[in-house]
Amino acid sequence: MRFYSVYLTAASAAEAERIATRVVGEGLAACANVFSRVRSIYRWEGRLHRDPESAAILKTTAGRLRALMSRIRELHSYQVPCIVAWPIAAGHRPYLEWVAAECARRPKAPARTGARSGGGRRTGRAKRKG
Repeated sequence: MRFYSVYLTAASAAEAERIATRVVGEGLAACANVFSRVRSIYRWEGRLHRDPESAAILKTTAGRLRALMSRIRELHSYQVPCIVAWPIAAGHRPYLEWVAAECARRPKAPARTGARSGGGRRTGRAKRKG
């Protein structure tokens, strides 16, 4: 079985936790680590930006990867969020077995809702983030 770490950035710790809670609860990821404050430095629309954000790393299986990334996109406030996945080359076998078991669970289907609207950077402007 193949495993992946999925990295994302979010506008706030609350948003990162909300997304992580939903996708873990829906069985798309086994767990998440939320880093409440990171500094993202990026170029957007020809300008250099430095913004506080939050980040999360989620662990999942190859079989759940596409659905996980799609669901994160649905829940995310950014129009162009950072959502990337890296294959896990090796890991502690009991841990990876636990990830596989958690991702194999079939929880109740979630209600499909889009990202909430908000102010500032979460509005209609397309943002590529950290």
